[in-house]
Amino acid sequence: MEGRSAGLNKSNVVAKKKIYEAEFQKRVNVNPTLKAQYGNLLQDLQTAYDEFKDLGLARDYYTEITGRIELFSIFIQLKKLQAAPANKTNSEAVKKALAELYKNYSPAVDKKLFEELMNIYASKQNSRVVSSAILERVKALNMNFAAFADEVFNATTADDPARTTATLEQNPEQVAASLGFDKAYNLYLSMAQAYTDKVLPGLNSLQNRINNLQRTYMQAQMEVFKEKAFYPDANSTFRITYGNVKGYTPKDAVQYDYYSYLDGVMQKYIPGDYEFDVPEKLRDLYAKKDYGPYGKNGKMPVCFIATDHTTGGNSGSPAIDAQGNLVGLNFDRAWEGTMSDINYDPSICRNIIVDIRYVLFIIDKYAGAGYLIKEMKLVHPKGGR
Repeated sequence: MEGRSAGLNKSNVVAKKKIYEAEFQKRVNVNPTLKAQYGNLLQDLQTAYDEFKDLGLARDYYTEITGRIELFSIFIQLKKLQAAPANKTNSEAVKKALAELYKNYSPAVDKKLFEELMNIYASKQNSRVVSSAILERVKALNMNFAAFADEVFNATTADDPARTTATLEQNPEQVAASLGFDKAYNLYLSMAQAYTDKVLPGLNSLQNRINNLQRTYMQAQMEVFKEKAFYPDANSTFRITYGNVKGYTPKDAVQYDYYSYLDGVMQKYIPGDYEFDVPEKLRDLYAKKDYGPYGKNGKMPVCFIATDHTTGGNSGSPAIDAQGNLVGLNFDRAWEGTMSDINYDPSICRNIIVDIRYVLFIIDKYAGAGYLIKEMKLVHPKGGR
């Protein structure tokens, strides 16, 4: 969200949108036909979004919180046993999922996370969308969420990997039957039920209303701003976007080049770190500068950025140069450009592409799969087809 807001602020998007909407309303008001059709449209949208606010926040809190507290993830797996407790395949799938969950599970960390997130859940949103069972319990504890966390984790055995796994191995049916007596599990169910009963119906209804209003607004803009060109609706179609390979300046005194090299990967290298560890073979290739035909001037290109307008779903898209050569694979957007779905600004919106030379280097030199390279038509030096 920080990156998106930074991009929106730099582009002054809110002020621009307000000016745009004011001009839209002005043109509508002076035309009796348009006013009859669209005079209240912007106000209707504002009203719908105002009503949506609490429910949208409730949705985000519920999905984020239930997805981050691992005890809840454990309950989600155990609940599957109730659907088919005698099904061996079902039991094996649950065991496998729990083994993955328990592999790095820390009850102490999870309990602290539960304490913090349940404070947000019960205190930071409209009480009408909160589980009444949870709200009543934390109020009885004077909103002491540390005490609430102690109470919940002391009332369950699901946070004990050895005990749960052993019982599951001996008698999956017993685990399924005992869930109904687990106070922590029932609190989780109360959250899920509150979301189903108090949030989803209104949320779905409002979303449908907003969708219809947005369709009307799109139609209205095309009628009101006849001089303006609008993006076509490209949903479910083959999309092509174009741009230039280009660096950018996100803020004062900060300049990003349009390319990066393997040098940068090695500069970030942290042994044993799950994000920044680098395999030994890749380190050896780097030390020897053994890049085969894929390096350039003693360096190994890795990524480059361009001004293409990309969106969710573009990851893996081919990047083609002007001669039709595959030069890379799109996979991300620059931090400040994540707002491009809301406002595309070519001065700061950049898509990130892995250089095809790096892909070939990894296949050939690192993975030793040169036989795959032999099946490809490599154009070097680059030319048209």
